[in-house]
Amino acid sequence: MENLIDVLNRENSEYEELLKLSQRKTPIIVSGDLEQLQQVTDEEQIVVGRINQLEKSRVEVVADIANVLNKDVDTLKLTNIIAMLAARPAEQKVLAEVHDKLHETVYALKKVNDHNRELLTNSLEMVEFEMNLLQAMKAAPETANYNRGAYNAGATMGVVSGGFDAKQ
Repeated sequence: MENLIDVLNRENSEYEELLKLSQRKTPIIVSGDLEQLQQVTDEEQIVVGRINQLEKSRVEVVADIANVLNKDVDTLKLTNIIAMLAARPAEQKVLAEVHDKLHETVYALKKVNDHNRELLTNSLEMVEFEMNLLQAMKAAPETANYNRGAYNAGATMGVVSGGFDAKQ
């Protein structure tokens, strides 16, 4: 049980670090600073790597507990382990507290990430709108001016050349 509590505490610490990075990322997304966004994303990848290692350790510890209790590891959840510890209230309390703390941290992280995803989606929509606007300006209609021979002598409204060229 001590190993499980230790791994969950360390995992919660890493998730808290990830939460701080995600919160730091929000104003960076708003400001549109791609360089800082890349830096924070790189830092997040390092933390996620540590979380993955801790998750592997947690799975191993739960598998050991399932083996000792003669339970199926796939159906054994942390809440089940907490319930089974009714005879040992001190350990039950500590494990329940760690579980609740981890749950709260992950929920807060989810909220911040959802908010950041919304900001990024809005930014992408704005870029797409601006690209469409540029393309529409390039394809603006001609004015209806005719010369003496009844030929169209109208000028194109908007930008004729010098627009965005993705091939360059």
